[in-house]
Amino acid sequence: MLDVSSTRKAFSGCFLSGLLTSFLGAILPAWGYHLGAEYLTVGSYFLSMHAGILVSAILANWLLPKKGVRALLVVASALACLAFLGLALVPAAAASLWRTAGIFLLGISSGVLTTTVLQALTAAYRHNPASTVNLTAIFFGLGCLATALLVGGAFYVYTVPSILVFLALIPGFFSVYYARFPFQTSSVPELPSLRQALEDFKSPGAVLFSLLLFFQFGNEWAVAGWLTLFLTQRLGVSPESSLGLLALYWFALLVGRVLVQGVLPRVRHGRFLLASGLLALLGCSILLSTNNLFGATAGILMIGGGFAAIYPLVVEKIGDRFPHYHPGFFNGIFGFAITGGLLAPWTIGIYAHFWGIRTVMVVPMLGSCAVMLLLVLIWLYAKLTGVPEVSTNSR
Repeated sequence: MLDVSSTRKAFSGCFLSGLLTSFLGAILPAWGYHLGAEYLTVGSYFLSMHAGILVSAILANWLLPKKGVRALLVVASALACLAFLGLALVPAAAASLWRTAGIFLLGISSGVLTTTVLQALTAAYRHNPASTVNLTAIFFGLGCLATALLVGGAFYVYTVPSILVFLALIPGFFSVYYARFPFQTSSVPELPSLRQALEDFKSPGAVLFSLLLFFQFGNEWAVAGWLTLFLTQRLGVSPESSLGLLALYWFALLVGRVLVQGVLPRVRHGRFLLASGLLALLGCSILLSTNNLFGATAGILMIGGGFAAIYPLVVEKIGDRFPHYHPGFFNGIFGFAITGGLLAPWTIGIYAHFWGIRTVMVVPMLGSCAVMLLLVLIWLYAKLTGVPEVSTNSR
């Protein structure tokens, strides 16, 4: 049975998850990385964050049946608070290894939090997969937007340690909040066995969908992680303005996903996916070629609007065809695709080191081309095999 109170608290956790996961993309200008070309160092930060997320997500799957949702939410929030405080204590001239350690701790807290929150939303996901995924993305996007606005608003007002201490107060509050209220317990979805996971690789449909997830996650986080550095170094905008444009990117994603809720029942999902992919590709092309703020703004709005619908619709399609799929767990081929896509911000650090900051937009542009191609292949595969190309909820 769906418990409304627990569901609301879980959605608030999506907000905190977004704040933690988007932290690096917003804090880089405050740490001064827009002034140089330390791309390998920046890439190592993203790798550290992702390593923490991956390790902790697997750990959370093991701990959830033993400790329960509330205990893990309290611990994850408290750990995030400690990670922010630890980063605040790192001197500006300290070796990057100290920041890498703090970011790894933040990744652990983010992974535990995200996996636990999505477990708490299992009942809602079973009740209405598409709406739950979309609402999860909306609250997550609110957290990402809040990070960019908070760091941007405080950029010239407070010191970097002060900003980090202020950020630490947010998960600290959530830790107390989760400790005070119970969560309705629900069974942890049974993860597919290794044999079942390997069976997915034999399905052309599963491979195509997993590749789509891989490229789409890579596209979204490549832009989110590197946009501020790209704008400051490529277009010469101020760090504060670049953070404002990062907030605009998250705002476009957020508004797009809100509008998608009303549009989906009225349009064919397959065509809507193709239009979204084309819009994102056009936005990446504009952002790569522009030399002014107006072009950058237009490109960012197109990218955010194009990305908004792709992930929720793909997850809905996967859920219809592969019942063992659960979006909160690293399960089988789809889990590998998601975690692989999240490595894109790290690889961009390598590309930028050798070929310059332009690669920040080249990667998502090529990724958007791959998404468009995969959407066409999925449509052709559905026509050839007779599998419905769209979910039963679409027209």
